[in-house]
Amino acid sequence: MRRLGHEVMAIDPYKALPSALVKWGFKSGYLGISHAVRQYVNARIQNSTFDLVWVDQGDACNADLIGDLRRHRVPIVNYCQDNPYVKRDGYRWRQLLRAIPEYNLIVTPRESNVATAYEAGARAVMRVMFAADEVVHRAQQIEQNEVAEYTSQVSFVGTWMPERGSFLISLLKRGVAITIFGPRWEKAPEFPALKPYLRLGPLSSQRYVKAIQCSSIAIGLLSKGNEDLHTTRSIEIPAIGTLFCAERTSEHMDMYNDGEEAVFWKDAAECADVCLNLLNDPQRLTAIAKAGHERALKNGNFNENLISSVLKRLSSVGVEF
Repeated sequence: MRRLGHEVMAIDPYKALPSALVKWGFKSGYLGISHAVRQYVNARIQNSTFDLVWVDQGDACNADLIGDLRRHRVPIVNYCQDNPYVKRDGYRWRQLLRAIPEYNLIVTPRESNVATAYEAGARAVMRVMFAADEVVHRAQQIEQNEVAEYTSQVSFVGTWMPERGSFLISLLKRGVAITIFGPRWEKAPEFPALKPYLRLGPLSSQRYVKAIQCSSIAIGLLSKGNEDLHTTRSIEIPAIGTLFCAERTSEHMDMYNDGEEAVFWKDAAECADVCLNLLNDPQRLTAIAKAGHERALKNGNFNENLISSVLKRLSSVGVEF
């Protein structure tokens, strides 16, 4: 938003709570503690004036807080990259679901969420594509002492989820040399078998880019619990310049030409075949990665475009206060 020329007051509602209570909030839907977030946000706004309230995620913001913000008589937008309408995250989204009718516009990156948001009481819903960032997700300078840390033939960068361990084990059994970056893999039933290929821990934005950039092929796995048909990695990986390898979905097929700008598969067996074939044909691998990078830039699914499109939509949405 600042890059687009807007003045921004950023308030982090999680700072209203100690880390232990944030964890409790994720599990309980902020049961018994959402009032603290309300007080924290209102105290920081006080007599400030602004033209827009943009709530990112919104799990910690209850309906009373959004009602308070409505008194400022400006549009209030919620943009949630997760899927609050499914059961994957338990009670985490309880407050958001109750607050949906208070927002002027709900922005979602899933077509499946549009009707569900209206059913939850949304006044207006806008579907967007996930977005990469114009500045963050681009190739970086790799220092000589970083090469060994990040270089891999095939990488997966992401958090453990129940369906992911068995998938990656299948690739390893087929001889795919894969390196896995990310947190929570200790929870995987397959952890002992995966451990030699893991580089554990959360990644900063810079380390995330380097892990993808230094891989010949980067695999993008969808969250089945979130009903994803594409994710931010669907744009971030090609934007960084690495070959994108992911499940064949209708949205991925709309974004890239299969076998020319990205490579897609229906299961672990096909994924392994695709990776091994490409690693044996480095010229084709490089050509697909280059074409995918160009297509990602052409598609334009980046943060500045996303924000601009939402602001444009607000101008056509009847805003009731």
